[in-house]
Amino acid sequence: MKFLVEHANEVVSRDMILDAVWGYHVFPSSRTIDNFILRLRKIFEPDQANPRFIHTLRGAGYKFTPGGETNA
Repeated sequence: MKFLVEHANEVVSRDMILDAVWGYHVFPSSRTIDNFILRLRKIFEPDQANPRFIHTLRGAGYKFTPGGETNA
């Protein structure tokens, strides 16, 4: 979550998150990121089916919107 907050309103790829959080010496799969995003949404999103803060951008990555928005 810290990485997303530090890059608020920016699109960050799964690879960027993997490198920043786990580093180059660890090789978790990109599904690891998807699972963490799911967990974060359970904590922070009022309605997980319609996220306002943590958005998935297909083919690009994720975007955190601090003020929340209904679409990314």
